[in-house]
Amino acid sequence: MKIIIDTNLWISFIIGKRLAVLSSLLTNSHISVFVCAELLKEIEDTSSKPRIRKYVGDKDVIDTFKLIEKYCNYAVINKTADSPVRDRKDLYLLSLADTVQADYILSGDKDLLELQSHNRTKIVTYNEFKVLATK
Repeated sequence: MKIIIDTNLWISFIIGKRLAVLSSLLTNSHISVFVCAELLKEIEDTSSKPRIRKYVGDKDVIDTFKLIEKYCNYAVINKTADSPVRDRKDLYLLSLADTVQADYILSGDKDLLELQSHNRTKIVTYNEFKVLATK
């Protein structure tokens, strides 16, 4: 199963000190998690914002990037998605999904979630994914 984890979930896991939960997802042999340069940049930019830095230390961010480096698959986007998504800055996630033929995008972003799917990729919350993954 190929999945993409949106920035808002990476940040939520960092803030909530729930990297162990994320680790169990990343180390699942039935799941391949994909990232791209745009996603890594967004995680870096978001995690360095002052309002996030109140809750997140350097070690949290470093540990997250170590997890990404160790367990995620890096992909270069080679397709440009066409989608009615309201927030055009999310297009790179849909383009990544098309490039790697992802099964799921996990997100908490209402603009993405309202799409429900993009081509063959389902767009779900982390909790919805946990239910689907156990079936």
